[in-house]
Amino acid sequence: MKAIYHKHILEFKRPSGTSRGILKTKETWYIVITSNGKQGIGECGILRTLSIDDRPDYEEKLKWTCNNIELGVDQLWKELEEFPSIQFGVEMAFKSLEGDSPFILFPSKFTDGMDSIPINGLIWMGEKEFMKNQIVEKLDQGFDCIKMKIGAIDFDAELELLSYIRSQFSKEVIELRVDANGAFSPNEALEKLIKLNDFGLHSIEQPIKQGQSSYMKSLCNKTPLPIALDEELIGVFDVTEKKKLLLTIKPQFIILKPSLIGGFKGTQEWIDLADELNIGWWITSALESNIGLSAIAQYTYTLENKMPQGLGTGGLYINNIEAPLLVDKGTLKYQQDKKWTVSYLN
Repeated sequence: MKAIYHKHILEFKRPSGTSRGILKTKETWYIVITSNGKQGIGECGILRTLSIDDRPDYEEKLKWTCNNIELGVDQLWKELEEFPSIQFGVEMAFKSLEGDSPFILFPSKFTDGMDSIPINGLIWMGEKEFMKNQIVEKLDQGFDCIKMKIGAIDFDAELELLSYIRSQFSKEVIELRVDANGAFSPNEALEKLIKLNDFGLHSIEQPIKQGQSSYMKSLCNKTPLPIALDEELIGVFDVTEKKKLLLTIKPQFIILKPSLIGGFKGTQEWIDLADELNIGWWITSALESNIGLSAIAQYTYTLENKMPQGLGTGGLYINNIEAPLLVDKGTLKYQQDKKWTVSYLN
């Protein structure tokens, strides 16, 4: 058994805004394992300034992982605790190696093309007119769940955009989620949540920055609007600490990004705890290429969570891996008659 890795810079079709800044490119690495004439591929992707493993020795750890691939997936997962995106890539690559196709990790009605996954339409931050155009586009495409990133432009302008959506569609027709990416200060957060609640929103993601558990606990206790933790979960490795965090803050939802929280195993630990504590959850991509996105989607389908998931990011890049994934009328589909095009496996 041997392993190598390749770096790939994904380029956005258009700069995409969050409260943390404008995204123009996204770094990712592919681990390719070869064993007994078969190949498996996994994706290790980081989000700069957000991923806990955004650190100078990242590529050095990738080299170490490839040089020690014989340790196997379980031992490597333990050794890579501080590198959740590499944990995910290793899990993917070994899972890919097991099957008849390197791209079918979790065979199901989804990969057979017989069923689809409901997803939300994502509205990126930008000028008001740009955001409004995105909203119109998503509604025209048949989405019945829209997630809007907020916190970068004037708050009143964001309220106007939400008012526009609600003037066209009631909450029974369109589910609205917002994602603040920690943009609100603790002092202003509750007041803003009260104003946002006027628009019949499903939830708000990470209203204040992570690491302020006492403030977040208070906010989750007082909020009129369900709160979903996202960045708050990053860097919490131990299961005991994960449970302590959820018991302390008591959020209404958690959002799970396998690349940021330790792959399938790390995600499953959070899900088990959330189910135990009666906390809702859904899964979202961390802007992976189609390699990682497909793996996450296949895994997500097996969990039988009927909520719209955050898996509609495959069309963001001009140089994505060609894949049989299709966004159609607010769902993600796997087209069996379409082929993957991955030069690394040729």
